Amino acid sequence: MTAPSKVHLLRTGTMECDQTWLLLKPGATITDRSNPAKQAVWTTCPTHAVLIEHPEGRILWDTGVPQDWETRWAPTGLQEFFPVQEGTSYLQDSLAALELTPDDIDVLVLSHLHFDHAANAKLFDNGKTRIIVNRAEHEGALGIDGPFKGAHLKVDYEGIDYELVSGDAEIAPGVSVIETPGHTWGTMSLRVDLPESGTKIFTSDAVYLGESWGPPAVGAAIVWDSVRWLESVEKLRRIAEETGAEVVFGHDPDQAAKLSFAPTGYYR
Repeated sequence: MTAPSKVHLLRTGTMECDQTWLLLKPGATITDRSNPAKQAVWTTCPTHAVLIEHPEGRILWDTGVPQDWETRWAPTGLQEFFPVQEGTSYLQDSLAALELTPDDIDVLVLSHLHFDHAANAKLFDNGKTRIIVNRAEHEGALGIDGPFKGAHLKVDYEGIDYELVSGDAEIAPGVSVIETPGHTWGTMSLRVDLPESGTKIFTSDAVYLGESWGPPAVGAAIVWDSVRWLESVEKLRRIAEETGAEVVFGHDPDQAAKLSFAPTGYYR
C-alpha cells in the first residue's frame, strides 16, 4: 500500500481582521457590562495550503488569497474587513520556493470555495490537474444569485470542470477528506496519515482557532449552520482522539508560529 512520503505546509497570504469573525468568546470578543466600550480585537489571520508528495502524484490542499486581492475583492467590500499584509507570501511564492508551478500539481482539493481558500483555483484549470470539491459546496456556491454572496466570489471558481465528492472520501492511500459542513454547505477537512509523524488533520474553516476547539467548541461569526458546524467539530474531535492526530486549525496565528513551513520545514 502506498502512502504519503512528505507533507509541506505552504504560506498563502496573511490577512488581518476583527477577531469577532473568528471567535465569539465571552471576555475575548463579547463584552460584559463592566466593559461595554471594549475596543475590537484586531488580529492576524494567516492562510495556508498543504502540499502532499505521494507516489500517485502531488496533491495540493487549498490555494489561499489572490495577489490581486484589493481589486478583486473591491466589489464585495471584503478588502476593508480582511486586508492582506504587505510582504505576505502568496501560493505562487511558496510553490516557487520548492521549484514548482501550478502545472506540477496532479490533484487540487478545495476545502470550500471561499475567497481565501479557492481564490487561486483557476491557476490549476489546465486540463491536467484534477480539481476536487464537495458536491454540496459546488451546488451552493454556483447557485448563489449575482456575482458574490458573503465570502463566495464566483469569479474565483466558476467555469472550472470539477470532480465532485460527497461524504468522507479517499483521495489517495493515506490521504482523505472529511465532510465537515456548517461553516459552508460543503466544507471539508483533510486527513493525512504519515508513516513517521502519524495522522494530521487540517481542519480548514471547520475550526478556525485553537480557542474554538474546546471542548466545548466556541462559535464564530462566519457560520452558515451553527448546529451542523458543532456536529462537525465533534466529528473531528472523535477522529482526532481515535487516531492521536495532530490538529492544524484553519487560521490560528499562534499555532502557525509554531509549525514548520516550506521550503525549510516538512513532515514525514
